[in-house]
Amino acid sequence: MELETLKDLYVAELKDLYSAEKQLVKALPKMAKAANDPELQQAFRTHLKETTQHVERLEQICRELGVSPRGKKCVGMEGLIEEGSELIKEGPDPQVLDAGLINKAQHVEHYEMAGYGTVRTYARTLGYESQAELLQQTLDEEGRTDHLLTELAESGINVEAEV
Repeated sequence: MELETLKDLYVAELKDLYSAEKQLVKALPKMAKAANDPELQQAFRTHLKETTQHVERLEQICRELGVSPRGKKCVGMEGLIEEGSELIKEGPDPQVLDAGLINKAQHVEHYEMAGYGTVRTYARTLGYESQAELLQQTLDEEGRTDHLLTELAESGINVEAEV
């Protein structure tokens, strides 16, 4: 795909986010299974449901644009997920694992927030206001997940891992 216009870049970034979200749909159940803290397990399960909606929103936007959401692999998300998989394979103490899973999940959330913030701005610039609103919804959900993970870490998981 040639990137000659902002719209071309917008579509390319939407495809990248779509790939990222599809990879995350596969990774979140593994993270939930690996987590020991029940609240952390639930946070991953809840975010899986949201992530499925993120995929649907991206598909809707791509339909409106008349393009397929497929065709690009998000290597950034692939790397972030691989880091989480490596942590799980290392088999640390359960509390340390939970603290590490939060760390890896927050890396993912920040990566996604950067991507969604950018494409939301592109959508606004291109005059796709309804698409910008959908992208903002996702951005808001990613932010809430990040804050929840911080609360879980600070309210006990990090303290338990310290001992």
